[in-house]
Amino acid sequence: MSRAARIHSSEDARRLAKSRLPWMVFDYIDGAAGREMGAARNRAALDDICLEPRILRDVSNRTLDVPLFGKTAKRPFGIAPMGMCNLSGPGADLMLARLAARDSVPVGVSTVASTPLEKMIEVAEGNAWFQLYFSGDGAGSFKLAKRAQDAGYTTLVVTVDVPEVGRRPRELRHGFTMPFRIGPRQFLDFALHPRWSLTALAARRPQMANFEMDGFDFDRTESRAKADWETLKSLRSLWQGQLVVKGVTNTEDAKQLKAEGVDAIQVSNHGARQLESAPAPIHALARIRAVIGPEYPLFYDSGLRNGEDVLKAFDQGANFAFFGRILQFAIAAAGEEGLHRLWDILSAELSSAMAQTGRTGLG
Repeated sequence: MSRAARIHSSEDARRLAKSRLPWMVFDYIDGAAGREMGAARNRAALDDICLEPRILRDVSNRTLDVPLFGKTAKRPFGIAPMGMCNLSGPGADLMLARLAARDSVPVGVSTVASTPLEKMIEVAEGNAWFQLYFSGDGAGSFKLAKRAQDAGYTTLVVTVDVPEVGRRPRELRHGFTMPFRIGPRQFLDFALHPRWSLTALAARRPQMANFEMDGFDFDRTESRAKADWETLKSLRSLWQGQLVVKGVTNTEDAKQLKAEGVDAIQVSNHGARQLESAPAPIHALARIRAVIGPEYPLFYDSGLRNGEDVLKAFDQGANFAFFGRILQFAIAAAGEEGLHRLWDILSAELSSAMAQTGRTGLG
């Protein structure tokens, strides 16, 4: 049996990834802030939401297509921006980009991606959104946004919930850093996980690829606290395409973002990786939908683990959802075949849940 055939759920992918990845890499992908109670809260909140079965409805002709910024996405979920994806497996970024192209869904290209933003949008056949962090005085961030615009990106996702990088003890204990550095502790960790080490490190040590070009610098630990509403207004003036603000759970913030001309809001608490005590965003989603009205685009991420979770997010007011770390686990477990296997499982879970609840579509 192939490794991919052993994946029947996202939990299977996580379990297989844990057995293959060095501890440092697994804990970087899997970890959350503090004691990780926020991550548990995210999951418990989703588990507490029920889906109501409906009977005797003709649901034989179902579609997962949904409208998204004037186009049609073949799935109601996309790929969240994730930093240093190539740690999960060589070429992971490009695997995600190819999947995005196949199903016409957005792949979020992180500021700290392992593959240059220009290559990502090319391989994704235009189905790529660039994710931006404000950093320092903002000059470098605006420069990076201009570079993304020049590369053909039409959607910019500004992550605003990281004024300071959250403390994640699991990765701190392993000495995880960006750029990726190998010391005695990491060397021992890699030696004990030779299957990953021989393939991942032989391919090329993962780097923050968007900063390998002259004139672009990034310090992961640099404060992002100077960004304010005036910074956002300046970015809105610069960016000619769709502007999405990610990391919102407060209704007053949501109302102001709409007033400032932001094109969509992504309700998220960063997968509980920043503030352990942040509220579960699935509850915030319904509150935000109630105050901004039925037509304004709302996206969702954080804590999603299966297709039924996507349906729950739509029931709470989302127009689109994003999966994150579980896709890296699938790649770590079984490469590109594992990624496609889990993606198809997520799609089947959602389609089945739609049938059980009497729905033929979500658009």
